[in-house]
Amino acid sequence: MESIKTLLLDDEYLALNLLENYVRQVEQLVVVGKYKSPVQALDVLRTGEVDLLFLDIQMPGLSGLQLLSTLQRPPVTIFTTAYSEHALTAFNLNAVDYLLKPFSFERFLQAVNKARTLLLPPAVKVDAYQAHKDFFSIKADGKLIKVAFDDILYIEGLKEYVRIVCRDGRHVTLESLKNLEESILPAEFFLRVHKSYIVAKDKVQSVEGNVLHIGAHKIPISRERRDEVVAAVFMI
Repeated sequence: MESIKTLLLDDEYLALNLLENYVRQVEQLVVVGKYKSPVQALDVLRTGEVDLLFLDIQMPGLSGLQLLSTLQRPPVTIFTTAYSEHALTAFNLNAVDYLLKPFSFERFLQAVNKARTLLLPPAVKVDAYQAHKDFFSIKADGKLIKVAFDDILYIEGLKEYVRIVCRDGRHVTLESLKNLEESILPAEFFLRVHKSYIVAKDKVQSVEGNVLHIGAHKIPISRERRDEVVAAVFMI
């Protein structure tokens, strides 16, 4: 895909301008419209020619959730809102991400990367998967070690190091959670749940309060991302 046709919808002028500034810094994203009114955006959205939608929730007349539910062919959607309590509903509408205002450019890029994964042609996705195969390599204990993605339970950030906890042991290596999240770990299988933790989504067995359980391991969830994390991990 040469470009990703992007529509911005937010009734707050400053939020809309900030979002447009973020979008224009990302290669491939092309703004095809920005609106403060859901009703004004409906005609464009119903053409099916919008690839990616950034959508506020609390708007006069028609909420973002109501708007998205009316579309027969909705674009890939990223919600941008100040309200965390709508995350479950948003993910039930197949939103790719849920950004809580105020969000950083780094967090915005994480959401865009998820959208890109969905918008890439299938052949490109297969090539990308084969490029990283099913493992990555780290240096630990004076050795070069293969770490299979499927063996990872979770990863903990330790300042300039990370602890990779696997089924059969753990490795500590010089690496950052940010680089692992953005460049190495497949986004469809792994999720940042806390500033210091990434989990393998299919290894999570239960959630209790703000804690995920993976076997005997207890992984904290950031309070502000709890609904988003639960929705992504448990597919609800």
